[in-house]
Formats: sequence, structure tokens, C-alpha cells
Amino acid sequence: MKYVPLHVHSEYSLLDGLSQTKHIAKRLEEIEVDACALTDHGTVSGAVDFHKTISNGFKPILGCELYISKQEATLKDPSNAKLMHQVVLAKDLEGWKKLLSLVSESNNPEHFYHKPRVGLDTFLESVSQSSKLVSFSGHLGSHLANTVLDNPNWKNDGIRQAERMQEAFGKGNFYIEIQLIDSLINKKAKEAAEKLREISEATGIPCVATPDAHYCKREDAHDQRVLLCTSMRKSIGQVQNELKQGKSKSLKAFFESDNYHIPSYDDMKRFHTDKELDATLEIANMCSEYNILGPPNPPVFDCPNGMSPNDYLRYLCREGWSEKMSHIDKHHDMFDTYGSRVNKEIKIFTETNLSSYFLIVRDILKYADSRGYLTGPGRGSAAGCMVSYLMDITKIDPIPYDLIFERFYNAGRNAGGRVSMPDIDIDVPKCGREDIIDYIKKKYGKDNVAQIITFQTLKGRAALKRVMAARGNISFDEQNAITSHLLDESKIADELQDMRDELGTSSVISWALENKSDKLKDWCYVDDNGNLQGKFAKIFEQAIRLEDTKIIQSKHAAGVVVSPQPIYDVCPMVLDREEKDLLAGFEGPSCEDAGLLKLDVLGIKMLDKVMEIPKILMGV
Repeated sequence: MKYVPLHVHSEYSLLDGLSQTKHIAKRLEEIEVDACALTDHGTVSGAVDFHKTISNGFKPILGCELYISKQEATLKDPSNAKLMHQVVLAKDLEGWKKLLSLVSESNNPEHFYHKPRVGLDTFLESVSQSSKLVSFSGHLGSHLANTVLDNPNWKNDGIRQAERMQEAFGKGNFYIEIQLIDSLINKKAKEAAEKLREISEATGIPCVATPDAHYCKREDAHDQRVLLCTSMRKSIGQVQNELKQGKSKSLKAFFESDNYHIPSYDDMKRFHTDKELDATLEIANMCSEYNILGPPNPPVFDCPNGMSPNDYLRYLCREGWSEKMSHIDKHHDMFDTYGSRVNKEIKIFTETNLSSYFLIVRDILKYADSRGYLTGPGRGSAAGCMVSYLMDITKIDPIPYDLIFERFYNAGRNAGGRVSMPDIDIDVPKCGREDIIDYIKKKYGKDNVAQIITFQTLKGRAALKRVMAARGNISFDEQNAITSHLLDESKIADELQDMRDELGTSSVISWALENKSDKLKDWCYVDDNGNLQGKFAKIFEQAIRLEDTKIIQSKHAAGVVVSPQPIYDVCPMVLDREEKDLLAGFEGPSCEDAGLLKLDVLGIKMLDKVMEIPKILMGV
């Protein structure tokens, strides 16, 4: 290995970065490098996804391109709106936790202003408390590049700021970033690099070569431009006209160049010295391979009379048997069936330390009942658990209906020291959901409970519309006529799963081309060789490539995570802009991979309506 890409964005740099982590892994294999850093804009929400994907054959280096304001972040006005970029990488697990705290702090409602940010002075003071981070600055938009460009006193100021950063991070933990991959087109990048090399000579701070990868391959630039157009609600033609008029300058590089890919060593060697490329290996070697994943770690439920969670689970099951199963005595022909089922379930849950999970869920439902809220009787596979029935978590005896326990929980899936968690949806009235979440926060601690983020992705119809809108020459009527033949993903979920099982991927658009070919043939069709043909073939191909790309961050409708420790120790906290509350910054599966207990507390409007019926009948 001759170099490591240390400045790489994924789709988690929403509407700016294109690459899914599986595509990054494929690109690394193609260019024969065995390590890579993930440095998304202002977020580490993709870290678990990246870690799980890349660590199978490659060394994942976790980082972030933080947003830094010149003045304190609490100053929220246009004079402090322009932000600088600073790349920070975590050297080990301690450094990762420090990075989590920086990202969480940048999302503090008092600091968030259009973007998550931290003030420069506060940032440098904060990192000075840790030697577990490595950082570099120098690409266009960073503090050092801003310092040396358009500044007659650039050298003195540049030396002072570079030394200030080295002092904060510690000698050996700060590098001057040289980014030249697009310098033949972007002259400012070349000017910044030349000046920063002089500053390196004057200070002895080493330089490091970086790309500015927003997609994997050069040809992916066309797809990234669709995302950029989506963020601005403009067509490619409109953006190009604005660039000719001197507007939208921040996007000039992306629309005039295809150099924002993950480059090979030969690509980088054209512009960088051996020393600058060797520095990428130095930094990669400074970053150890550490695991940010963890086994399920729910809070230990506080049981009465000094009982352990396992003992309390058994006690509640005995109580439930006495109340609900008195008709099943030792002489009943179903006694053995019920007894063996209950004993099997209890054995599994106690041996896998899942008792606290059931006790937590039961306690939440008990609180809902105490508040007069109507709750659901049991959704999906959860109704197949006899223990849940005995504990009043569900209201359905699974035996008469032949409900299979293994559909709810299959202990055979537990492997490699990892225990999968059960999944019990907690259905509550919409009017009481926030009250119930507040109860969970009070019981387990405000810092230990949070709702979670989710990401809207481009699905078939939306992906096709975004591409057509970016092209700018297709009428709304024709766009609607084409996309009317694409079904919602939920309506063909089984077919898409079959496609994933067979091909490793799925596409609503590909399904439609196969199953609605007669409706779409005027625009696109699949020929005998499996290639797309027709006047819109290129548009369909691009839309298929963009399917499942993340585009919008929002709050999950149901997900809540609970931890025995502050969530920000293992997961970033991000701001919900609408409600000004902090959310767990990993999606549900990633929260669970990080060891957090995820609960689904669903607000069901129908329960509100049912609760109103007695009042209506009584004329209240």
C-alpha cells in the first residue's frame, strides 16, 4: 500500500456526498489500498455502517469534517454564519469518544446555526485535553486555507495559526493538508497548496496529501450533480447558467470537474511528493483498529425486594400463570404443552440476559395503563411469546392460535458473542406518546434516553423524478406519466426481497421495467442482452444507480433508545431542528449495533379514537 485516502465523504454528507459504504469498499479494492477514513460533513452518523462494511478486509478510520465558526458558536447572526472546515480523526476508542462529544456539542441547540458547529477557540481548547485525535487543515474552506488566501500577510498569519493548531492537538497529531487533485482546474487549490508548503517548511509541521472524495469514481460525478440539484431545487442547466453569471460559486468545482472521486495512488502521485503521500500511511498507522460495536446493553431493571431481573421475570411469570392459566391444571391435556413452552422461553431469556428487556417493556406498559391509555394487544411476531402474555405485555395466548415462538425470537441467531434483541412494538395512543417517553427519561435519566434519527432515501419513483428534474427538459406531465407505473416499495416488498436474495441488491425501477414493460416501453425497455434501451434509457440507468441514496434526515416515528449510561458515550447526538431536541444520531440498526437498547413506541391514532368511544356513548 502506497497511500491512504484520508478525506472521504459518503452519502451521510447529505445531498453532497454520493457514495454508499459498500461502494467505497469496492473502490478501495479496485485501487488496492487497505485503509480509508470517513470524514462526512458535520456528522459521524455513517460510522457504524462504514465500520461494519469496511472492516471486512480494510481498516476503517473514523473521522469527521467538523464545521467551525470563527467566533463563539453561541453568536448566531450573519457575521458569524460563514463556517470553516476541520478534519479530525479518532486514533483509538478513547479518541472516538472524544469525537462523539465534539459532534454532540456542535449539535447543541445553543450552537446550531444552519449547521452543527463549534467555535474555533472552544474547539481548540477542547481538543487540547486529548492526545487521541489527529487532525489536518489546508483544503479550500478550511481555517488554514482561508488564512493564506487573499491575505497580504498570509505567511506570518499562516505560521501563527498552524502552530496554534499544532499546540492544541500536540506535536505529531497535526498535519498541514495539501489537496491538489483538482488543482489543474481549481487554481485556488494550487495557490493554497504552494503557500501551505512554505508554512510547513517554516514550522516543521509535516504536510499530508488528501483527496476530497464525494463519490467513488470519476464517472459518478454526473450522479452527484443530481443530488446537488436536488438540494437547490434547480436543474443542471439552471446551475450552469448561474455559474456563467458568477453565481453559485461554491458549486463551481463540482459542476466543472470530475476529480472529486477516491483517487488511486497514480492519480495522487501526479501532484504530491513522496513525503506527503507517506504521511497518509503515518496517520493510518497512528489510528489503531478498534471496535465501536457492542453487545446489547439495556439498563438493569430495578426489581423489588432485592430480586435479580431473572428472578423477577420468573416471579412475574408464576403470578401470570396463577391469574391466567388456572384452567390448565396438571390433569389438563395441554398442561405439558404450556409448561414446556414457558420453561423453554424463560430459559432462553435468562441465559441471554434479556430479562431486563421484558421488565422494561412491561413497566412502560404499566405506566401507560396507570395513565388511562389504551395499549395494543400485541403486534406481529411478539404475540407468539408466552412469557409476554404471562407478564401482561401482550394480551394474546399464543398456544390456541399455533403462534410460533421462533418467529419472535430465535436463539440460534445468537453467535460470535452477540445476542440479538427481541422486538416488541409498544402501541400507545398518539396523545400519550410524549408523556410515555418523558416517563422513560425520568426513570432512566434524560441523557440515557433519546428518540432516534432516520434518513429518507430515494426510492424508485422519487429517484426517477429527481433525475428527470435535474435534466430540466421533461415536462411535469410526462414525469408523472412515467412514474405512475412505478409502485410503492411497500406494495412489492416480497418481490424486492427475492431480488435482494438473488442479486444482493434490489430496485423498484428494475422491477417495473420487468413487470410493467408494456407501460414503460415508450421511454425505456430491457433488450435481450439485459441492457436498457429507449429514449430515456440513460435517465433510467442513472435513477437506478441513485436508488436507496440517503437525502433527508428526520426523526424516526417510533424509535427510542435506552442506555444505562449517557448515550453520547457510544452514539452522537444530533439536533432535531423542528423540536429543538437532541436525537440519537445513529439509525435504529446502528444504535443496536453500538449496544443501545432500541424500543419502538408507536403512537397509534386509532387508539385515540377508540378511547373516545365511551365518552361519546356517555355524552361527555
